[in-house]
Amino acid sequence: MVMASRARLIAIVALCVMSASMHAAFASARIVVVATTSDVASLASAVGGDVVEVKTIVPPGTDPEAFEPRVSDLSMLSDADLIVRVGLGYDLWIDKLIIQLHRPEFQAGGGRSVDASVGVPVLEARGRTPVTEDGHAHGLGNPHYWLDPANAETVTAIIAEGIIRLMPAARDTIVANRNRFLATLHERIAAWMQQLAPYRGTALVAYHNSWPYFARRFHLNLIGFIETKEGVAPSVAHLSSLIAEMRQSGARAILQEAYEPKNFSEMLSARTGAPLVVLAPTVGGVPEARDYLSLMDFNVGALARTLATASQ
Repeated sequence: MVMASRARLIAIVALCVMSASMHAAFASARIVVVATTSDVASLASAVGGDVVEVKTIVPPGTDPEAFEPRVSDLSMLSDADLIVRVGLGYDLWIDKLIIQLHRPEFQAGGGRSVDASVGVPVLEARGRTPVTEDGHAHGLGNPHYWLDPANAETVTAIIAEGIIRLMPAARDTIVANRNRFLATLHERIAAWMQQLAPYRGTALVAYHNSWPYFARRFHLNLIGFIETKEGVAPSVAHLSSLIAEMRQSGARAILQEAYEPKNFSEMLSARTGAPLVVLAPTVGGVPEARDYLSLMDFNVGALARTLATASQ
């Protein structure tokens, strides 16, 4: 009897140890996700949770469209299990790194690559093949789709699919993570819509063409851009025309990215009286934008406060 009890105890302990070992093995078997930008990185973290280790190539606060890959980025990419790119020609530079690695599975359409733009309704669609001009990428459409928070639902779906493809045992965890994120996202979208509802149809100008998705979601009227070509100073004729249009439409704010030059925006503000508001197009673009949800919190809040002041 004693021996039988002891045998049962040993068996129970062995099962517990085995279960703990399996749990530890699962917990440590995280996949490394390398994202081109902090925006898709944040969404990958929200979906992957403890299943993934997410790394970002473009440093926070850096313009991804003007980014030049470094040697250290090649090392980071070599450790990746999955690549997540913005797509639409926004991060064409990653293809140079992939070619150097000789990892065809990381190329667009490969088994270890996720194009986060797949399924997103694209604004300013302009052909099928991205081209490079003057060192800057001109892609398949406006790539700043993450600035419409409703698009995060589509983006997280394609990222979740990519992670599950590599780790099918984590499917339930990934689905649960995404569902929690979406529940919070839907609540926030309702709140953001309410914050900007009083300014529906308000005319705005932006320095760079980053904000059409944001403007469409919140029913704002984006009438023009200071920068007409990436990295090229606007002409006097263009600025004069834009000032006239701002006065005619009653534009009430100028949207400015922190990493873009402010001299032209400040000049337009002085000429028209429209205040300058610094928004963050990317996670980490300002200290308050720690993740995707706080990015949108910051942008909606900053714009709402500026427009409220401008209307007084």
